[in-house]
Amino acid sequence: MDNGMESMLDTYLFETNSLLDNLDEMLMRDEKLGDFSPDDVNEIFRIMHTIKGSSAMMEFGSLSSIAHHIEDLFFYIRDKGIDSLDAQHKKELFNLMFRSEDCLRGEVEKVENGEPLSTDMDSFAAEINSFLKKISGAPEEKAEEANQTAKAPSETPAETASSLPENLPDDKQAACFLHVFLEEGVGMENLRAYMIINALKECELDFRYYPENMESNPDTCSSIIENGFFMAFESVDVAAKAGDILRTQNHIRSYELVEIPEEEPEAAPVPANVPVSNSEASQPQEAAAPDPKPKAPPKQPAQGTPVKQNLISVNLMKLDSLQNLVGEIVITESMVTSSPELNQLSRDAYDNFMKSARQLRKLTDDLQDISMSLRMVPISGVFQKMSRIVRDMKQKLGKDVRLTLIGEDTEVDKTIVDSIQDPIMHMVRNAMDHGIEDTSEERVQAGKSAQGEIILSATHTSSEVVISIADDGKGMNPEKLLAKARDKGILTKPENQYSRKEALGLVMLPGFSTNQTVTEYSGRGVGMDVVKKNVESVGGVVDLSSEEGKGTTFTMKIPLTLAIMDGMKVTVGNSIFTISIANIRQSFKITPDEVIRDENGCEIIERMGSFYPVIRLHQFYNIETTVTNLAEGILLWVETSDSSFCLFVDELIGEQQVVVKPLPAFLNYFNLKDFGISGCTILGDGNISIILDIQSLHAAALENA
Repeated sequence: MDNGMESMLDTYLFETNSLLDNLDEMLMRDEKLGDFSPDDVNEIFRIMHTIKGSSAMMEFGSLSSIAHHIEDLFFYIRDKGIDSLDAQHKKELFNLMFRSEDCLRGEVEKVENGEPLSTDMDSFAAEINSFLKKISGAPEEKAEEANQTAKAPSETPAETASSLPENLPDDKQAACFLHVFLEEGVGMENLRAYMIINALKECELDFRYYPENMESNPDTCSSIIENGFFMAFESVDVAAKAGDILRTQNHIRSYELVEIPEEEPEAAPVPANVPVSNSEASQPQEAAAPDPKPKAPPKQPAQGTPVKQNLISVNLMKLDSLQNLVGEIVITESMVTSSPELNQLSRDAYDNFMKSARQLRKLTDDLQDISMSLRMVPISGVFQKMSRIVRDMKQKLGKDVRLTLIGEDTEVDKTIVDSIQDPIMHMVRNAMDHGIEDTSEERVQAGKSAQGEIILSATHTSSEVVISIADDGKGMNPEKLLAKARDKGILTKPENQYSRKEALGLVMLPGFSTNQTVTEYSGRGVGMDVVKKNVESVGGVVDLSSEEGKGTTFTMKIPLTLAIMDGMKVTVGNSIFTISIANIRQSFKITPDEVIRDENGCEIIERMGSFYPVIRLHQFYNIETTVTNLAEGILLWVETSDSSFCLFVDELIGEQQVVVKPLPAFLNYFNLKDFGISGCTILGDGNISIILDIQSLHAAALENA
């Protein structure tokens, strides 16, 4: 695929996915209200019209076909008004639209994965048509009879053009008629014809049409199949404009312009019939037969004047390149300001240089903020997908549950949003299947409301986003989890040595499931371990709390971005380490009498009424240093979501915004991430500083203690 086609495909996928996301949000909102608003009916019609056109352009027939049938359905609903449907029809329409959305998404995923599209969409198209017949009042047997009649051979345009049609409408004011024939077997010919009529009406053309009651009388199908339908014009010019528009319409086999002869005493002129074949009708306007006199373009529908577009879509790879470039600028700026040659400048020259350097630093910081903000997207898109999951599971599991969304406008790095979508989905499904009670009676007996609730919330601090999934269901019993883990043989120490938090954490082990049977949603022992793995892969942590009978809460803490962070540089011997500012609570010095030893001889320090273990970095990484006395070095009180301790280092260098660089691939063999090393950064003098991961560092220190 060349670059042009690849760019078109990317644009198509972005646009189509955006439209489907918009459709899903609209359907979820309207289903809660129990009705479609007129604006939403029009919007769904426009969405399907856009998907139909763009899919046809890309030659994705299955997508274009389904979108076209839904467009026909909403054309009728838009014309008749949504209030013409009763409550049962609206319920069926919601279910049909959700299935249609799933069908379209499935085909789009095939396009994204390079898989062949479905070739048989007849059954689903028939389902849409059947629903349209139901709400339009078209009897099924008459529709079948009309389809059979349509298959019979009909007159060709050339034969019809030989004389005035016998069934020409009696319209004394008409100067000419357009006689239109539809394609054979399209079905619901009265509605198809009315859609064409309405398309011309939207272009503000003045005409009358026959049969006059085609939109409300299904019996007109047979006459339209046999004799076509007519549009009466008082001006040949208006009819010519209408003919130009007809070339852009679907389902037209042929049409002809029939001029009414003027009454003259000497002789009646021969009618000028202009037949147009199906191939001509289906071609764009520029492919039509040349006209010696150019016609004015038809007046387009009044849809508002075009406005300047303020949003553009950008390839994520370009943003990655921009982020890397900004990172290199940060590193280079640091190299310049820390150059040893600056010491040779005079005092005035040095002051002027540092003044300019401070201005450069300000501009560099602004550039970093802007480049990072370009990658930030609201998490509402992920949250909205969870609404759909809850909706579908409610119907299949028979549970009455509402989903409450809080903080969906919270923005996160695009890469992180893509990584946490699956974890959030697993936790929501887990809450629906495991957490919420099976029946409303169980909840009422437990003193709860009959309707369960799942709360999905997102908040962010200066450096991380906190996402929680809470349900008010059954909760979890740590003893039962331990018993289940014992039966599966996945315990790593005696049961009595497990704390409550560790026992709850067993649900995130591979192969662990509390379901006795395998269902569509759970019971296979996969899911929660994937959650933990995916969240940790982006530098986040998962925390679980539960109280039996009251509910369960999963909390994810994830960095806002993976590219740039505020770090504190520290030295240990000749090595320089960087620790995220977000993990540091305090830095302090102590006196020898403040050091306390526990029963195992490990050093602990008391801060604010609590005691924290001390990890000596030079011992952990076996680094030679002259600073071994706790009173001589610096202690950093650090913490993550579920651990807090003190790090002993030689000294602090200072705070600096650093660019996070991944470790080289050949180092993956050593599993450095399991030993507290998450990446590296390049300092201003060209040296490399190791970035420490406080969470894994604490876990590794406990394991080696």
